[in-house]
Amino acid sequence: MGRGAAGEAAREEVVRVARSMFDRGLTHGSTGNVSLRLGEEILVTPTGCSLGTVAPEDLSSIDLTGKHVAGPRPSKEAFLHAAVLRARPAAEAVVHTHSTHAAAVSCLADRDPQDCLPPLTAYYGMRVGCLPLLPYHAPGDAGLEPLAERTARTHHAMLLANHGPVVAGASLAAALDAVEELEETAKLFFLLRGSAVRPLTATEFAALRKPRNSR
Repeated sequence: MGRGAAGEAAREEVVRVARSMFDRGLTHGSTGNVSLRLGEEILVTPTGCSLGTVAPEDLSSIDLTGKHVAGPRPSKEAFLHAAVLRARPAAEAVVHTHSTHAAAVSCLADRDPQDCLPPLTAYYGMRVGCLPLLPYHAPGDAGLEPLAERTARTHHAMLLANHGPVVAGASLAAALDAVEELEETAKLFFLLRGSAVRPLTATEFAALRKPRNSR
């Protein structure tokens, strides 16, 4: 996998997005991972590698079951990417971060597991929407796989308890936009905590979720 012009372009795109995530502070150290569907296989960043220095030749290849196909050993969370992409056939990419404010929300005890962040802005409503909080599993625990797959059938974004967000998109650019919007909304959530807040109303939120051509 990953040979030829299309494969090389896909590798370059994964690396560009991974480095952008690192540069924007959405990942640190060797945390976070990025994947892109390419035919029946998935390009994914490898284990133990900083997204700030990852190179095209470092990328791993897995199939839709999560099996390692080629390249270096994939991230131990690669099974999450496979699970989400199985559940969302229209999605082409998944990003997972340990971004500070989203991870902080994932550690709070008072969050609604069905929707753990309020829709504070219209852009959050459009790019993220409802954000379920999945119960804690240790990193790499394959017991999370069936729950993540079920959740991904109805939600393109989820937050892993005491961990961080997982977001799918129709493209890597869309997934990156959504995970960055999620992090900025988490930041707003903490800035406003303790203040009287006006989130979007149910009507305002529902209007944002309608297809554009229905307005």
